Amino acid sequence: MTSLQPQELQTVDAIIARLRDTDGALLPILHEIQSLLGHIPPETVLRIAAALNLSRAEVHGVISFYHYFRDTPPGKHTIRLCRAESCQAMGGADLERYAKEKLACDFHETSPDGAFTLEAVYCLGNCACSPTLMLNGHVHGRVDPQRFDTLVDAARGRG
Repeated sequence: MTSLQPQELQTVDAIIARLRDTDGALLPILHEIQSLLGHIPPETVLRIAAALNLSRAEVHGVISFYHYFRDTPPGKHTIRLCRAESCQAMGGADLERYAKEKLACDFHETSPDGAFTLEAVYCLGNCACSPTLMLNGHVHGRVDPQRFDTLVDAARGRG
């Protein structure tokens, strides 16, 4: 049984049909599905594999190898914590521990309330203001636990 709506399945099928004959079609197909649906639903793996003459294991292997791809829906808000050297030197590891505890989830997971997905990234280009995070596409520097709480509370208030 699928959790996808018929319209979503049609969207997936249209993406596959349009991109299947391009060189290296798997990655463009996965990127577009995730871009439109927010994740790559497990029930799409067989459709993709059949269209590209691949095994389900090959498609799943690509999805699980690249941290960018998700097979579960993301939270309402996405927090990307920088784990690069500059941020680590300026307290990034402490911020990481705090964020995981506060959100009750690990990297590549979503908080139990579905509000936040926590992702690791390896440079947001804001090294002078380490440690840095990105919340819903906006970069924030010099983030400590208090500032983290402020940002999370503000995001919750926006819905």
